[in-house]
Amino acid sequence: MSERNSQGSDGIDSSVSRRTFVKAAGASGAAVSLAGCIYGDEGDGGSGDTITIAMGSTTISDIEDNLPDLLHENGLSDDVEIDFSSQEDDSGAQRDQYISLLEAEESSPDLFMMDTGWANVFIEQGYIANLSEELDDDTLDRIDSDYFEAFTNTVRDTESGDLYGVPLFPDYAVMLYNKGYAREAGYSDEDFEQWETEPMTWQEWAETAQEVTEASNAEFGFSTQWDIYEGTACCTFNEVMTSFGGAYFGGEENLGGPVGDRPVTIDEPEFIEALSMMYTLAAQEEDEYTLDDYPVGVASPDITQWKENPALSPFTEGKAAFHRNWPYSIVETLSGDYDFEGQDDLGVMPLPYAVEDGEGAYPGTGGSTSAQGGWHICMNPNAERKEQALEVLTAMTEDDFNLGMLEAIAWLPPKPNLFESEEATDPDAVGVVAHYMNTLQVAGEGAMPRPVTTEWPSQANAIAEQANQAVAGQKSPEEAAAELQTSIEDIESSQ
Repeated sequence: MSERNSQGSDGIDSSVSRRTFVKAAGASGAAVSLAGCIYGDEGDGGSGDTITIAMGSTTISDIEDNLPDLLHENGLSDDVEIDFSSQEDDSGAQRDQYISLLEAEESSPDLFMMDTGWANVFIEQGYIANLSEELDDDTLDRIDSDYFEAFTNTVRDTESGDLYGVPLFPDYAVMLYNKGYAREAGYSDEDFEQWETEPMTWQEWAETAQEVTEASNAEFGFSTQWDIYEGTACCTFNEVMTSFGGAYFGGEENLGGPVGDRPVTIDEPEFIEALSMMYTLAAQEEDEYTLDDYPVGVASPDITQWKENPALSPFTEGKAAFHRNWPYSIVETLSGDYDFEGQDDLGVMPLPYAVEDGEGAYPGTGGSTSAQGGWHICMNPNAERKEQALEVLTAMTEDDFNLGMLEAIAWLPPKPNLFESEEATDPDAVGVVAHYMNTLQVAGEGAMPRPVTTEWPSQANAIAEQANQAVAGQKSPEEAAAELQTSIEDIESSQ
């Protein structure tokens, strides 16, 4: 990436976006300096009509320059200013920062950008404002009628159905690939068109990745995220495991609990085989734990140290032939000083699968699976400028705001009618991501939510650690599964 673009300055090709692009870590968002006395500010957390929004701290200037403009274009009063609160990019660390702020009853930030995977924790603990009691009826009706129901439900109280956040954007992972490298291996535009909407099996994909790597200048076939962090448990391993027919808790119907009264299905063949495949892909050589049906060494062994952006860099630099990431990475790849100039260079496909959809061992498993990601905007119940904060939330429900964010940083619309709209599939309207909406729709159809209980954060840490150690070769997949089964059962039984 050029220095200019890495700093988020103007100068990105206008054919990519009318607004400059912000590099989001795992679609975390961006931020500037934090106000509030807990951070040493002498003020009351802001002044006048300034609303502070807490987001991840990656590449701040594009969000700072463009998000406020979009809000004002969609109904936010001109005298309401937007400031940003710098938080951790890692989702779990961000969650912990939010808890500290809210438990201290800080009045700033006014609004929080919250991961779908842990918004429920804040609802259950009473940390955030009940928007069913704060937003006007027209805005609530718009959210009820226009938004993806399943996505919106991740920020509702499971008992009352009350709304505790405005859905900002859903996220579904996809597989990016270098078309130039694939062409060197003999693949053509006809193949690429098929790959857009017809998922491969993991075996077919791995063999293709190996073939493309050997025929091109790629150093390895695949980069992904497998560090010890929330993303491995909720997303990258969840996707692979589910596509093999496995599940953490016996299927999708148990993701919300009840904790302590649901099966723990980790030390099972599907879980172990999924972990074994990932070990095989990252292994340096064949051994007793690699699988015979998959090529060894397709992925870089460094995946066990990578989160979103570190995993993306080898792909944009031409070292990796394939790369798993969120839609923001499409725009990032095409907006930097890389060798990807457009859809003729960058291909996108749904994630591979191991068993057919519906043929897994547990309900809702099998088939191409993308983790159900995404983010909401929630309100601080201690905010001193609630009227202005609610005005911001209302502006975020406008169609043009959602389409503007699709253009700017590939945040998918939270409304199905926009997802399929003429504007969303028009490159002149929303930029390069429009070329890939067919693939993103397929990915959305195979989305798998993560567990959403108050115990999930501690369980996610245990899952990520064991999955990381198994793929790094520090223990066998069988050992990792057995130890994790015990750890998760202990957490379940302690409740």
